[in-house]
Amino acid sequence: MGNNCVKLKKSKAEIAPCEFVKDSPVVVLYGSPAVPLTSYIRFALHHKTVSVRMVSAETPVLGRDTLVLQCGSDTVSGSREALMRYIESRFPQPPLVVSRGGDWDGTTPLIVTATMLQHRSMTWHIERMVRWAEDLAARGGRGAVDPRVGSPRMEVKKFARSYGQLLELMLEHAQMEERTVFAILEKADRGLSKAANEEHARDLPIMNGIKEDIKSIGVLDSGTPAYQEALSSVSTRLKSLQEHCKQHFEAEERDLLPLMEAAELSKAQDERVLEQCWDAMQGTHSHLFRFFVEGLSPHDAMTYLGLIIRCSDQDRAAAILRLVIE
Repeated sequence: MGNNCVKLKKSKAEIAPCEFVKDSPVVVLYGSPAVPLTSYIRFALHHKTVSVRMVSAETPVLGRDTLVLQCGSDTVSGSREALMRYIESRFPQPPLVVSRGGDWDGTTPLIVTATMLQHRSMTWHIERMVRWAEDLAARGGRGAVDPRVGSPRMEVKKFARSYGQLLELMLEHAQMEERTVFAILEKADRGLSKAANEEHARDLPIMNGIKEDIKSIGVLDSGTPAYQEALSSVSTRLKSLQEHCKQHFEAEERDLLPLMEAAELSKAQDERVLEQCWDAMQGTHSHLFRFFVEGLSPHDAMTYLGLIIRCSDQDRAAAILRLVIE
């Protein structure tokens, strides 16, 4: 799985393999930065490797919610779909919009789409932590090649911070599922989500234990046998967590999430459950949002941002989306 190339100064194990292309076309956007659509389109253009110049403009003719895109002699405005059609046509690579019939269709409940995308982000981040732990263990206390990573102790602190972010994301995701997906299925057929709930409870001590193990590495002298042993132990435990999560996500997507269609939620109920997702995952959609989106491919990230735009509180949606472009 690729990721969305959010640019952050991180270690070799963390950096997303994407950079802006110099001398790229210039697109001028006229509109309000406070409107969710503005951030959505800016995010799309970011992945088309074009330069974007934002001009804050609200006119009586266009209105606050209208966005105008200008590229060379082309001037385009209209709905989100119309703007994305132009962007995909004008800048075809990489493709960000997949025609209907792809991963999600018109019958897939919104909460199912959100849940599966969250699974993908967490899977990417767990894989990244496993690779990073293996690299740390292989070096045995020696510093990284990249001097920006810092000393071994500084790198372990960064490793601990990244794992803490992943842990918070995973805990919020589990709570969200229990309050939304599992609650709906339990109401329809008591006991349907019993196994998934039990797995959540089983994995919590494992995840917290890894956090404590990483914390203990930070006080050890790098290069000592105890330090090496602690790194190897964390690497092994992360691999075990990775396998548990893989099996858990696959089981949910195979056995539970398809049943959400059978629940036959109305459009209003579908939208309301999605709102409950945002409420249950406030950390993910605030200080962790860049971290979360980093684990998604460009197409998946656009799909997730499209879900956020549906938020009834447009100020809230705009605040969330601005986190990935500012």
